[in-house]
Amino acid sequence: MSYLFDPDQLHEIVRSCIGLPHDEMLETLITRIAQAYPGHAETEQDWFFNRLAGATGVITVLHASLSEYVLVYGTPIGTEAFSGHYPLEIWDFMLEGEMWTYTPETHGIKNVTLPGDYAMLTRGQAKGFRLPEGAWMLEYGRGMVPLALPLVLGDVAVSAMNLPTLLKTLRVYGRMAARELLKGKI
Repeated sequence: MSYLFDPDQLHEIVRSCIGLPHDEMLETLITRIAQAYPGHAETEQDWFFNRLAGATGVITVLHASLSEYVLVYGTPIGTEAFSGHYPLEIWDFMLEGEMWTYTPETHGIKNVTLPGDYAMLTRGQAKGFRLPEGAWMLEYGRGMVPLALPLVLGDVAVSAMNLPTLLKTLRVYGRMAARELLKGKI
């Protein structure tokens, strides 16, 4: 399967935005991604809650297709949870704040990802993570995205029972994935 988005290019774009004031950083990031991937990145910020495996934050989705997604995720007050085991590869590029992670194999060791750095979650891997207050990241996932939807939607549907967030997530993903399919992008 070929992919449109390049993690190295996304990393360069993120690093070029580090240190800007928050709103300017987000506008610059989104503009640069849209310029690098014309016609495949949403430029309008549409923030909504995301509840995943116990972590609560807000997201704005920049791209969604059957094989890739790009979004901005963060929280001004902090959150912590279990990553889950995904059938995807996921890169988290830190924009502001820190992300702390650990695995069962590295118990007792806190891995800290700082602005400009990234953490990668390989297919099937899981981590515990914490985003202290003021943590924001660009997240890029590649693989069969629909296979991740039960994990992505499970907490909001069952634990939080938040129908508006569930419906918005499905609507945003469905609209973007359909738009990409019409362009021939899987």
